[in-house]
Amino acid sequence: MAFVDLMRRAADSDIWYSFKSSHVVVVATVVTLFIFAMAFLAPILAPHTPFDPATLSLSDALKPPVLTGEDGADWAFPLGTDEQGRDVLSSIMYGTRLSLVVGILATIFSMVLGIALGLISGYVGGGVDAFIMRLADVQLTFPALLVALLIDGVVRGLISVQRHDEIALYVIIGAIGLSFWVQYARTVRGSVLVEKSKEYVQAARVIGLSPVLIMIRHVLPNVMGPVLVIATINIGLAVLTEATLSFLGVGLPSTQPSLGTLIRLGQEVLLSGTWWIVIFPGVTLAILVVAVNLMGDWLRDALNPKLR
Repeated sequence: MAFVDLMRRAADSDIWYSFKSSHVVVVATVVTLFIFAMAFLAPILAPHTPFDPATLSLSDALKPPVLTGEDGADWAFPLGTDEQGRDVLSSIMYGTRLSLVVGILATIFSMVLGIALGLISGYVGGGVDAFIMRLADVQLTFPALLVALLIDGVVRGLISVQRHDEIALYVIIGAIGLSFWVQYARTVRGSVLVEKSKEYVQAARVIGLSPVLIMIRHVLPNVMGPVLVIATINIGLAVLTEATLSFLGVGLPSTQPSLGTLIRLGQEVLLSGTWWIVIFPGVTLAILVVAVNLMGDWLRDALNPKLR
């Protein structure tokens, strides 16, 4: 019964009305959910296992997409194959899954770090606030991509190439996460400066709650609206950053191909006329980033009464 009441209230809310009234957002949400489903269900839905050498055959190499109508096209490989005989459609599904894992985990990492530093900075104030904000100001002078490149380069200099390839996924998640925490910290700090002077915070202090409990139990829930908006948009940015790093050859290795890696591998043979190897992963990346950003823009407007 409680669940039914919750669903009824959600259906009557302004946010739901705003969502269903925007056809663009509805389409973006459907597209995003479709891409997520195809990616995370890739082991079940993918017609082939493209990165298992035992399943590959050079006789299947460089088959064109079936829609081109060219000789050699095969419905077993609807988007064609690459020079090693790997199915492009299956490669995209597995690559998208890896890109989304990096994007989501990097966003969660940067969000947790930024929220923690923003809460401490805004609530404690003084020298701690000044130090954290100056650190944020320094990082803002560098593009996020450059920060991620720097962190990845430092790790590569400290460990061997083989060891780096083994932990490349965690390195890239950490590098991207450390590039995006500033937005969360500055946003949360500004909200905390407003919230900490309100009566409910003062009442919590009077009854003897510790600063940590006050920040987590009382202040944090009231500053999560803007944070969710930033997180939604940053998922797309994190996926795009990972794709850029992998395209430059400093992201995930070829044994763990993301969309960026697939685009890089396709670009290397583009001049030979095998355009489908790079075009289809590129289009998938573009559609995913645009759809997620459209959802983030809508969420920003829906959670801000002044913009409704």
